[in-house]
Parts: sequence; C-alpha cells; structure tokens
Amino acid sequence: MINISPRQLEVFVQIARLGSVRAAAEALHLTQPAASMALAEMERQLDTTVFARERGRLRLNTRGRELLPLAQELLERYAEFGRVGSGGVDELGGELRVGASNTVGNYRVGELLGAFVRAHPHVSVRLRVSNTAEIVAAMLDHALELGCVEGPVAHPSLEVRPWRDDVLAVCTSPDHPLARKRRLEPEDFAGARWVLREPGSATRSLSERALSSLPAGETVLELDQAEAIKQAVIAGLGIACLPEVSVIDAVAAGRLKVLHTPFLDLHRKLSLLLHRQRYRGALIEAFLACAG
Repeated sequence: MINISPRQLEVFVQIARLGSVRAAAEALHLTQPAASMALAEMERQLDTTVFARERGRLRLNTRGRELLPLAQELLERYAEFGRVGSGGVDELGGELRVGASNTVGNYRVGELLGAFVRAHPHVSVRLRVSNTAEIVAAMLDHALELGCVEGPVAHPSLEVRPWRDDVLAVCTSPDHPLARKRRLEPEDFAGARWVLREPGSATRSLSERALSSLPAGETVLELDQAEAIKQAVIAGLGIACLPEVSVIDAVAAGRLKVLHTPFLDLHRKLSLLLHRQRYRGALIEAFLACAG
C-alpha cells in the first residue's frame, strides 16, 4: 500500500517550483538530507522517478508533470481539512502565487490584488511580473496558481476569463512634428521612428497589428518595460504605443502627448488565466470572487 506523507508531497512540490533539493529544503526549513530522503522515499513508493537532472537543476519528467497538479491538490485539500476541522472557516491562510503581465503588474496591481489582500490578510501573495508569454509558460508549468495578462491566449490547458478592458495610446514627445498637427491621417506616419516592446509582449503584438495599417516606418528601439519606453519617447527618441494607464501622469505634466488616431484599433481585453488541471480550492475561489 502506498503511504506518501504530506511532507513528501511538500518536498516534491517545492523542488518542482524551485529546481533544487537545497532550495526546497530551505523553503520548508528542512535539512538538505531530510528533503532528499523525503523525495527518495516518495519515488520508491511510486516505483518511478519524477525529475530529470538538467545542468545541475531538477526538472520534472513526464510522470512528474502528471503528478504535480495532483500533489498540489492533495496539499490544498489537506490544508482545507485542517482549517474547516478547527472551525476557522473564514480564516484563509497559506500562499497564493499570481503572475501578471507588465501593464497589470505595474499599473493595475491594486485592482488585481487589493480586494483580496484586504479580505484575507493571512494569505501571503507572491506576485510575479513578466511578459504575457512568460506568464503563460509559468502557468503551464504549474509554477503559478493564477495569471492576469494583456494578450490573447489560446491553449487547451488554460481557461481564459475576461477581466478588464484596456487601450493603448500612440505617444510622442510634445515637440515631435506629429504632436503639432491638428489632424492626423495614416500617411502622416510614413517613415516614423518607433520604440517597441520586446517580442513575446502583448503590447508588442497589438502595436505591430496597428502599425501594419500604417505606412512603413522604422523600429529604433526594443525595450522590455513600459517605463523605459516612456522615458525614451519623452527624450524624443521615437513614437510608441503605450497603455493609457501608464502615461496619465506624464501627459498631465506635459512631458508626453497622446496623438488622436481614430483610424487605429488599439483596444484589448485583460484576462485571468486558470489551469484546467489545477484544483480550485478555497484560495483560488476567494481570489476569483474578489477580482471579479
């Protein structure tokens, strides 16, 4: 009979998340030999290995990827059993790992996390901010419980829920020639110098789609943060499509000018991501209720 303990499952999940026995042991306040023994005993009982060693790190193998969401579910159910059994029905605790693409993580984090953090002060929220492609990859690896991204996502393992509407603005420095034109037409952008986000960014994808309807221009810079792009535009290095929410202060201060471009479709949906195989326990359900 298989008799795998919660501690062994915790070691397995932490190694999968952190990539090494040493890091998992530190996270769980165990000695490294104790963590190694827990993993070895779990693999012995399963009569299979769950990790492959790659360049000094442990990576889930095929069986490990199958077992990880089940291990996470068992641990979450175990915690819920204890919480409900002790009468603490309303006192959620533990850790929730959320991924957000750059616009959400840098400019709408209050909307995303505020209500949940206020309602559940004993939950430790870990926010990872990256571009959409990297958040999707982390969701598929079960490294995050939830994601919130700017770009369209189509993967059979992920459920996509609309969250908020968002829009980009075409921005220039106030002394740019286009900023002085009273009425803009698409042909006015011929030869324009553009500052773009890096490939893999949802803002980059939407910008490229919009630029495809304009005369050919030149990409002069590729940067991985909206703030860096904003500073480049303020310095007169080019034009950029930036989230409206990211430029409000700079526009109000007269450092940026938003161009009126009704001929460009710069609207998009921000979406919540959930893994279809992931158990949706009390933490995830509470988060969804607060973020709705």
